[in-house]
Amino acid sequence: MRTKLQVLSADDRAQIHERTLQVLASVGMRVDTEAGRRLLAEAGAEVDEATRRVRFPAPLVEESLRAAPKHFALGARRPGWSVAMNRGEATLVMSGEATRVIDRVSGKPRPGTRDDWLQATRLIDAVDEIGVYWAMIDSGGMTDGGVTGWVDYTVELQRSFSKHIQDSWLDPAWSPWVLEVLDIVFGGRDEVRRRHPYSFLLTPVSPLVIEADCTNSWLALRGWGIPLAVLPMPMMGTTSPASLLATTLLANCEMLGVLCLVQAAEPGTPFISAPLPVAMDPRSGRYTSNTFHPVLSAACTEMARFYGLPVMGSGSGTDAFVGGAQAAYEKTLSSLVGTLARPDLLVGPGSLGGAMVFGLEQVLIDVEIFRMSRFAGRGIPVSDELWLDDVLARVGPGGHFISERSTRVNIRNGEWYLPQLGWHDSYAAWLAVGRPALEDECRERVDALLSAREPLPLDDDAERELAKLRRRASSVDGVRQ
Repeated sequence: MRTKLQVLSADDRAQIHERTLQVLASVGMRVDTEAGRRLLAEAGAEVDEATRRVRFPAPLVEESLRAAPKHFALGARRPGWSVAMNRGEATLVMSGEATRVIDRVSGKPRPGTRDDWLQATRLIDAVDEIGVYWAMIDSGGMTDGGVTGWVDYTVELQRSFSKHIQDSWLDPAWSPWVLEVLDIVFGGRDEVRRRHPYSFLLTPVSPLVIEADCTNSWLALRGWGIPLAVLPMPMMGTTSPASLLATTLLANCEMLGVLCLVQAAEPGTPFISAPLPVAMDPRSGRYTSNTFHPVLSAACTEMARFYGLPVMGSGSGTDAFVGGAQAAYEKTLSSLVGTLARPDLLVGPGSLGGAMVFGLEQVLIDVEIFRMSRFAGRGIPVSDELWLDDVLARVGPGGHFISERSTRVNIRNGEWYLPQLGWHDSYAAWLAVGRPALEDECRERVDALLSAREPLPLDDDAERELAKLRRRASSVDGVRQ
């Protein structure tokens, strides 16, 4: 008896697909990358160079869907670690890219620094439920220093985070440097293609625009089997028509339009459907990260499953700029709905204020909410040994079951959810230990994780080669200056 969530009926999904084919064939998308338009024209799309409008015939969409792998794994530098895609067993992905962080002393938002980025990266490396890196806060200007700054950031990221890395950038000239780092760290192109330790995130611009810089950055990575996650973000009422259904349709159109470009550029590229439709707050015109957000993300997850594609969904959204009651109820709702939709990846822990603020302690709270949501999604397991009707018959009316062996066994076997955060003892015991607060517990746990964590080191040969790479990057920047 697994817990089920369904937003779209089978007929709804079929209609969204048919209307998506109509929109892509008649309206199309504006494709700002010249290389992308050329590739799509060669694949059979109708291209108007004067307007940069590309229309996608239905056979091209269907062939692109056939070309996309349905099963692959996101690998990592950490031995034995990977995320199998298309199984619906979600791992968490960091949200990004916050402009502020919660100061750990004052509890108030402030601009982030390089040290904040480094602490956050090392913290999420220590939390098993978080399997994929995004740049959750600005890297403190690390990437502002030309090629050298980008190489420094990319190398420090490999040193500090040993699970899967998903990233993006706007300068295609940086792509070859990323490939050189991957070549050194993972031992060559073939290993990178085999393990998929690194993926690229591309966000088309709503409505219906495939922009140039980020797309060209991914095109410059071709030949290495770098998976691509495509994350449209139409906002209902501003960059999307003002209905939940139309917003779902637009996100689906943008996802499939980029899929056509990707498979035209490099057939067989691992592809992750990752739409994140959101809504405008009609009282202010601002983006809101909680209203309609969970159900829209779940609908897009269902459409990805309709196509058999791996999928990244979203949860843990809140408009609150600091932790507290509002953050708690908004994050719990969006995490529960997002988890029950059963994506392969789920974005969101640690974010506040519509993903504009990041908190280290909030990461641990959001991970606990995710654990609870995942337990709820498990439902009620059914097997012969779990009926326990023989135990009920033996104990009989008026008895109790605390001393039964089945109680001890099943506590250990997962029939209970045992919280890993918060207070779960008596009032008297709580008073006796000084009325501890959740915020204080999270702060202590963050400190303990950071002090105990030793990042997985790169080997000496890799460090020597990375040092040579940095010297070359510095010389390039010197020439440019």
